[in-house]
Amino acid sequence: MSRRRPSPRKPGARASRGVAFVLVMWVIALLSILLGSFAVIARTEGMQSRHLFDTTTARYAAEAGLNLAVYGLSKPNPEEKWMADGRSYTFTFDGAEVEISITDDSGKIDINSADLVTLKNLFVGAGVDEIRAEELADAIQDWRDPDDLVSPHGAEVDDYEAVDLPYGPRNAPFETLSELQQVFGMDYETYMKVEPAITMYSGRGTPSAAYAPLEALMAIPGMTPEYAQQIIDGRQQLPAGALNQGTSGLVLPDGTPVMADGGGLTYSVKSRATLPNGASTVLDATIRMGGMNSAGRPYVVLRWRDGETA
Repeated sequence: MSRRRPSPRKPGARASRGVAFVLVMWVIALLSILLGSFAVIARTEGMQSRHLFDTTTARYAAEAGLNLAVYGLSKPNPEEKWMADGRSYTFTFDGAEVEISITDDSGKIDINSADLVTLKNLFVGAGVDEIRAEELADAIQDWRDPDDLVSPHGAEVDDYEAVDLPYGPRNAPFETLSELQQVFGMDYETYMKVEPAITMYSGRGTPSAAYAPLEALMAIPGMTPEYAQQIIDGRQQLPAGALNQGTSGLVLPDGTPVMADGGGLTYSVKSRATLPNGASTVLDATIRMGGMNSAGRPYVVLRWRDGETA
């Protein structure tokens, strides 16, 4: 009995199966890449959503800090009223830790009212050499005065044109603090050094030492960083209202007692909110107290800046 031999496989069928196998592997690889991409996109969107949620939560917690600061400043009892000398107040809001510091703007240097000596001392206190400090002070004077006369070390429109700046001095008071960066000779690094010490809302020629931040205290003749910090530490250890009598024992370099000389209604409030996971937002606002505005608030916002912190 004869056996049937198996028919030999055709070379074409074997090649077709090889091609099909390669195609299947390519499809599997492509699907893996697509699935991986979708997973990465989903994870990224989830992280972005979480980040947005955290920053929004922190921002509203910081706003709660601002409103609490307004409440603390409006207390009629001097012993309960919050001090606006830069000291910190902390509280917890919806799981977020909120740190608030308030500075009465009468403790800052009004760039529309300060004289040349105070302006020069402001820059010298920030580490600028005296010659450049005089130049910056005179340039500020030329920026804000109404005439076209050049101060001894200042700058008017011809000086701005000589260095190809597309603008000249305003010849009017500053409208924003950041406008100071446009003054002839000013650079960003110097501006950031003096920014905590300046305001446009106090109308004072010199800062009140009872509320002044370190950068503004450094504009007082004879002041050193160490002595300025001693004044800040000393006044923040005093109970509310202690500086009103002038018996705190704190004195300026020339022997003048440090005492609260009225203060004002304009305050710079910094509110930092930090969530348990570390997400943080800082709100830096300047407000003016008094009356109810159109939004039903007992204060008016003069300057507002907020953002995330590392």
